Amino acid sequence: MSDLKVTLKRIHAQRLREVYRSAGWPYQDVVEIDLLAAGLLERVTTDNGHAVVRLTDAGIQHLAYATQGNRQARSAHETLVDKVVEAMLREGRIAWTGLSLRANVPCVGTDNTHWKMCQPDVFSIRNSSRHDYLEPNVHEIKVNRSDLLGDLKRPEKRGAYLEMGGQCWYVLGCDRSGHPIAKPNEIPVECGVMVFQNNQFEVTRMAPKRTVSELPFAVWMALAKATPRRGADLDSAQVGLTCG
Repeated sequence: MSDLKVTLKRIHAQRLREVYRSAGWPYQDVVEIDLLAAGLLERVTTDNGHAVVRLTDAGIQHLAYATQGNRQARSAHETLVDKVVEAMLREGRIAWTGLSLRANVPCVGTDNTHWKMCQPDVFSIRNSSRHDYLEPNVHEIKVNRSDLLGDLKRPEKRGAYLEMGGQCWYVLGCDRSGHPIAKPNEIPVECGVMVFQNNQFEVTRMAPKRTVSELPFAVWMALAKATPRRGADLDSAQVGLTCG
């Protein structure tokens, strides 16, 4: 029999994590077969005669690498979120992160609508007392190409962002080679595209602007319960209220 090379994906690391945290009861599915074939899991019979699986030394090492990679991705994502927040504050906007907002979006293939919860990476409005001057914006930050491609397959999530924001932007990071993780034509045309490269933002496609006459009441309530972000050197950026 020739050597079998198993291509390991994120789901394999997730399963290793689940097995490590559990009693090791076998799933007996294709993911477990892959991990057994790769030598990352092994079958063991307990003293009570039960068959379980456990991580091998190679499995623990693979899980450690995967965990470190996730931490680096989260760190890069959080860093870029902060950069977007600071850019919004410099423009005199009020910005929030970590919001859970509810939007009424169309059901795919029907004329009906339904409520969907979403969590934009950055949500911001102009610092104005007039409803029609708020210009709500949503910025969705992506630093990993696979994460971006998975997100683009979720039109309802994007629809929720478009419903609550006058503009929706995808903010793209760069890969290890310094190239943007995607091209503008890969992003749906209803969204704008910004790239963070060489420590600065470049708008590669403007976001279509939709007039929002008034924020939904549910969004106002969420904003009232949350705390706006403040930049390290930009505490004065949110001071004062303008009417235009």
